[in-house]
Amino acid sequence: MITVDFDRLEVRAGERVLDLGCGFGRHAYEAMRRGASVVACDLGLAELNEVLSVYAAMQIDGELPDAVGVIAANGDGTRLPFADNAFDRVMASEVLEHIPDDEAAFAELARVLRPGGVLAITVPAWLPERICWALNDEYHAPAVVGGHVRIYTEPELRTKLRAAGLVPGGAHHSHGLHSPYWWLRCAVGPNQPIDHNALVRGYHHLLCWEIEHQPAVLRVAGRVLDPIIGKSLVIYARKPLIPPTPEPGSHATR
Repeated sequence: MITVDFDRLEVRAGERVLDLGCGFGRHAYEAMRRGASVVACDLGLAELNEVLSVYAAMQIDGELPDAVGVIAANGDGTRLPFADNAFDRVMASEVLEHIPDDEAAFAELARVLRPGGVLAITVPAWLPERICWALNDEYHAPAVVGGHVRIYTEPELRTKLRAAGLVPGGAHHSHGLHSPYWWLRCAVGPNQPIDHNALVRGYHHLLCWEIEHQPAVLRVAGRVLDPIIGKSLVIYARKPLIPPTPEPGSHATR
């Protein structure tokens, strides 16, 4: 399930891409299919091991160009272990809503992106996320490991990108079919097993069918629902060739 539009991210063969908060690698694999080498960065060791295993299998099956590689890095988004200007493209998908000091993370993402490079950020969209928070505190409670600590608006994201020295550009919403699933999960208990509730189980099967078979009727439904209740907001930003003057009070001036 891909959230980022790789054409808007402008990923090209031979480039170096950072996938921050890579999880099990859904975006990393797409970047590699397009000929980019990827650094998959996450706090979860199990996730990083899975990325390396899938990468090895993709190589064996001939799914990747010969020159493509992947490096797994165990790292913190607020203190990235990479040099300045190290990456041509950077992705941070569904990760910033988990980070208390998100301004530090924005600054780090901008630091490791080369001048002229493009960043793609995805976060839970405001309306679907607000409904999830209202339905069940377990979805976002601070005590829950991996819980969401904030709800972003698009203007807030653009302000924080500019404060980090980036130039925000286009945006879109994705996964409109997924929002009702998460509302159901929150209504019955987000930490309950999927099989705990028949409606949740049935909707989960529908989403799996959508991802695996991409039937036309669900593709059309998704395109209609994305701008209305899309689960994810995606924003693209570019690092200027000449650094802008930091805004007063921004993280960069502290």
